[in-house]
Amino acid sequence: MSSLIIERVDVRAVNVPLEYPIYTAVGVVDTSPLILVDIFTNSSSVGKAYLFGYSPAMLSSLKSVTKDLSKIIVGMKVEPFAINKLLEEKFQLLGYTGLLRMAGSGIDMALWDALAKSAGLPLYKFLGGGARRIKSYDSHSMDGVSLAAQRAEASVKQGFRGIKTKIGYETLEEDLNVVSKLREVVGDSVDIMVDYNQSLAVPEAIKRIKALQAEGIAWVEEPVSYFDDDACAKVRSASNVAIQIGENWLGTEQMIKSLRAEACDLSMPDVMKIGGVTGWLKASALCEAFAQPMSSHLFQEYSAHLLAVSPTTHWPERMDIAKAVVDSSLAFVDGDAVLSDEHGAGFVWKESEIEKYIV
Repeated sequence: MSSLIIERVDVRAVNVPLEYPIYTAVGVVDTSPLILVDIFTNSSSVGKAYLFGYSPAMLSSLKSVTKDLSKIIVGMKVEPFAINKLLEEKFQLLGYTGLLRMAGSGIDMALWDALAKSAGLPLYKFLGGGARRIKSYDSHSMDGVSLAAQRAEASVKQGFRGIKTKIGYETLEEDLNVVSKLREVVGDSVDIMVDYNQSLAVPEAIKRIKALQAEGIAWVEEPVSYFDDDACAKVRSASNVAIQIGENWLGTEQMIKSLRAEACDLSMPDVMKIGGVTGWLKASALCEAFAQPMSSHLFQEYSAHLLAVSPTTHWPERMDIAKAVVDSSLAFVDGDAVLSDEHGAGFVWKESEIEKYIV
């Protein structure tokens, strides 16, 4: 493994369509702006990863940062822990966060993909895991009553036993109408999660969560600003519903502050923001230490592998933001994420489609 050398890193930007626009209480994601990373080595192993820019306005900056970080590592051995340490130390004075952390995470994911491919193993087996099916939830948008019910019904038919919907409508009554309709559609055996996307102040969050308790909600995600651990802790202490945060933690440095503050009952790191595979492994150790059930946010191609080796695995999220340009071997069967024996993270680019959406 140590003889694997980074020879070249290609970075491309695309803006691809989504099956459903992602409506949230704080804005709309109409398309999926992605950065595609290919790390070429001195063997046939090419590591692949993608980053999600959230807004097309960020593509140029994220691409530029990723390319600049890539220049630092060309010629180095494919050793993700060492490269992660190098980048953290190099940008310590500036702060290894924001776009820097995201770009570094994409590079880290591609490095692990290259290593696993070089070993002739799927990533989860390369990390020491065994074949398993992982119960997953289907992740939806702020869809209104009619579309929310339609999508939930389709998810149940596919075997999903968990469905997440985004809420935070103008009134509590609208939130309740959507959730009540979902419960009617899916029955009592399917978990319903809700996501406020940080849209509420503490008093309103407490009020709405108390009103939602009767619907048997499995968790309330990001009811208030994620970076205000005190606010999250106040909502958590006043609620009988589990509070989920974590998708916006930039590195385990932020994660451990939240866990120490008892800001949440459940943890949901995002592999792009937490630090790639290397950062995820650190995060999974923290979840075990703090007895936090661990779910994933987006990046299902990587997240399923990582949850397969995480001690406190809870729910993978099924939200396929990259399927327009990614051909993945990951399958969802009867609501379970099922990993294949394809080497690495188990996906390839749809090159013919990439040409249509290149930026």
